[in-house]
Amino acid sequence: MAPLPRADSVANRVVSPLAPVFDDESRVLILGTMPSPKSRERGFHYGNPQNRFWRVVASLWDEDVPSTDAERRAFCARHRIALDDVLSSCTIVGASDASITDPVPNDLRARVLDHARIGAIFCTGATSHRLYHALIEPELGIAATRLPSTSPANAAWSLERLVEAYRPVREAAEGRPFAVFG
Repeated sequence: MAPLPRADSVANRVVSPLAPVFDDESRVLILGTMPSPKSRERGFHYGNPQNRFWRVVASLWDEDVPSTDAERRAFCARHRIALDDVLSSCTIVGASDASITDPVPNDLRARVLDHARIGAIFCTGATSHRLYHALIEPELGIAATRLPSTSPANAAWSLERLVEAYRPVREAAEGRPFAVFG
């Protein structure tokens, strides 16, 4: 009898349980692709402790890394950051963006854009940017800036390099013009 495949190697249809994080003062929308299994389990964006997102954005403002969901919500509100994902559902293996099939986009207008004064949209990683460009940008007519992934799978990027690449997030959140890290 053949061994059963590991649960994290099986493609599953996933519907994101996460609501967007924003308030009416949010100016920057940061989009992941789809919440990882750890984030879905925790019930909050970038919930995998190995993901460097919270360390990166805290470094932008030289603050302590928020560790609870309440602290993360307060951080986002204080710095006018909204969080959501490009996809509402897809078929995916574990947390592998490369395995995504059958993507269904979120309605970002109804979820965030109709309720906040977003001036810039950023996508964390190549897949979120590619899917945003293909599935959402044609309808919204708003281009997004691609940022490197903060996932532990993106080990080629040091924390310091990620912080530098994410500087446009702070500039946009503060209403300043921003240049994309090259």
